[in-house]
Amino acid sequence: MSVKILAIGKKHEPWVADGIDRYAKRLKKPFDVSWQLLPHSARDGDSARAEESARILTKVGERDHVLLLDERGTTFDSPGLSRHLQSRFDTGQAVTVVIGGAYGVDESVHSRADTVWSLSKLVFPHQLVRLILAEQLYRAQEIAGGRPYHHV
Repeated sequence: MSVKILAIGKKHEPWVADGIDRYAKRLKKPFDVSWQLLPHSARDGDSARAEESARILTKVGERDHVLLLDERGTTFDSPGLSRHLQSRFDTGQAVTVVIGGAYGVDESVHSRADTVWSLSKLVFPHQLVRLILAEQLYRAQEIAGGRPYHHV
């Protein structure tokens, strides 16, 4: 059981890396998180989206539960996200979270996604999304464990 994060883009900015490391050190199994940063396409628009989407799909396991980040997706509150992840762990299913590139992902990734998740109706820079995601995974872990990090 694990959480693999696939993100299109450059390495984490130092301030993002510091924040992600802060939460990564606190995460415990089954919230075993790994990051795979995939390079941007040199193309633009639909061509970039298609190339990056193909690259993403090569990294997704056949049985993975794919959670695609997209501002048009379903929103979760933090306890709901925790339950969603825990239900996957309870069945032994690995989770792959996908953060697309600047042009998003194409229909091939959307159709492979088991859940399309929106952090917010707002659009955030990719670096910030990574940090928010790391914190939310930690929060989900703490909620699942009944620990007091998340205040209602």
